[in-house]
Amino acid sequence: MGHAEAIAREFYGIRASASTLSSERDQNFLLTTSDRKFVLKIANASEKRAFLEAQDAVLKHLAEHVSFCQSVVPASSGEEIINCQDNFARLMNYVPGVPLAEARPHSPELLRDLGQKLGQLAHALADFDHPAVHRDFYWDLANGNRIIDEFAPLIENRDLRQVVFKCRMEHQLDLRRSVIHGDANDYNVLVDPQRNVVTGLLDFGDMVYSYTVGDLVIAIAYVVLDKTDPRAVAEEVINGYRSEFELVENELKALWKLVRLRLGMSVCIAAYQTKQRPENEYLGISQKAIEEFFARDLRG
Repeated sequence: MGHAEAIAREFYGIRASASTLSSERDQNFLLTTSDRKFVLKIANASEKRAFLEAQDAVLKHLAEHVSFCQSVVPASSGEEIINCQDNFARLMNYVPGVPLAEARPHSPELLRDLGQKLGQLAHALADFDHPAVHRDFYWDLANGNRIIDEFAPLIENRDLRQVVFKCRMEHQLDLRRSVIHGDANDYNVLVDPQRNVVTGLLDFGDMVYSYTVGDLVIAIAYVVLDKTDPRAVAEEVINGYRSEFELVENELKALWKLVRLRLGMSVCIAAYQTKQRPENEYLGISQKAIEEFFARDLRG
């Protein structure tokens, strides 16, 4: 925490207290002053500057179209990306809200608003591109079969391993492609539970040029967990999405299969990453709910 506070003072002229925020790969800190909050993001050492520039570029682009994404706070020097001790860092404004994962129950109104916001995002991203997002990324749904083939053998539970293998797509998908957020999971979506609206979409660190329907798929994959009627929940999100952005026939046909593919990928990647970093609790944050989802599937 002291490291984050020192960066805030030295590079941004901000005196703040820091607390850690969960992350899969980076170091994230909430910075709190007497009257404001910020989020300091310290990229992992393997992150390329070009991809961080792409994240800054998409946030500037989205600021002209939507109101629920973060913005970059420049350093005192005017730089948006700073280099401190061989790691790149950026400062973001703070977006208020409660993670969707912690806001229960999920009302139909909230689910539809989630879909509407994702539809607005898809519309806004339709004319955005950047060379750095055309990448081979392990979370990309288009890589789902390869990820399952490579990492499913690491899943210790045999029944779970078998159902994950069944999540593979039977054939290559010919779907629309565009830049997507890539990780609209229920911890990256912030909501106001009193007003049943989405207030923020965080973290473009998984941004990739992939299936346009991907953000909708990923959001549904996590919001249906722990629900007694997953299909009805998904339908609310889909209806909200379609009110803002058109879905074509082959996307609708592939959607639920892609939801299962995403959850299967999550189990596989968690199995691999947990062996590499068993101390990182964030890596398994959704795994129990995913296992229960698949267990219900096994029971028919």
